[in-house]
Amino acid sequence: MQWQTLSLEWQQQLAIVSLNRPDKLNAINYTMFSELKAMARHLRRQRHLRAVILRGEGGQFSSGLDIKSVANSPWQALKLLFKLLPGNANLAQQVSVAWRELPVPVIAVLDGRCYGGGLQIALGADFRIAAHDAELSIMEAKWGLVPDMGGLVSLREILAKDQALKLSMTAELIPASKALDLGLVTECCSDPLARAQELAAELNERSPDALAAIKLSINRSWNGSRRRLLARESWSQVRLLLGRNRAIAAVRQGKDPERAFEPRRNW
Repeated sequence: MQWQTLSLEWQQQLAIVSLNRPDKLNAINYTMFSELKAMARHLRRQRHLRAVILRGEGGQFSSGLDIKSVANSPWQALKLLFKLLPGNANLAQQVSVAWRELPVPVIAVLDGRCYGGGLQIALGADFRIAAHDAELSIMEAKWGLVPDMGGLVSLREILAKDQALKLSMTAELIPASKALDLGLVTECCSDPLARAQELAAELNERSPDALAAIKLSINRSWNGSRRRLLARESWSQVRLLLGRNRAIAAVRQGKDPERAFEPRRNW
């Protein structure tokens, strides 16, 4: 597939997806919205895929929405916000939600600016590894808008309500060290891409079906009822026990540590 605003690099079973508008600080225009949705769909079909790294070209993750580009085309703005049912994700929201729904670990590498829509994309990842000089902001209030790209789904799991309100209402610039204290990022380090690759390699040692089941169970049950969580755990465990990768995981702990896992099942 050909991409205009993204790039895709494969390192064996690891996909590295880069936001690729460095001249615009990787600001998100309509084409990037569409391509992020298409990229997530494309990767979901790759059953050999074990992990995804999301990053930005040019030393920046993303400065957020390309306001000028979207404002110049009301029709595109309408297409971004349109949804058939209120509870569904529209195109703008899918750029965050789609990474939550991908059945593999997704790691966001945050360099430089990670503002507004860029932060909402990053919040869709399972892990966020930031450079020490990275800067985050829930920027939408600065433009008289509400954060509406699906990032609030993750934000409510990460922040206390008062902190979410404060950061969303003030559009405060958040240095990486404070973001780490708040839980907005998973780790800070001097080389976040190398650390993300290291984490991906670590995760690659585990059954892809187990990782998919863990992600699905936690994401769907984190704020749900006790009853729902118990049901999800049991359903996932039965599927894993009946699958080949569970047996392979056991073999890897003993007589054949290098035994390769089979492609994951559909989750």
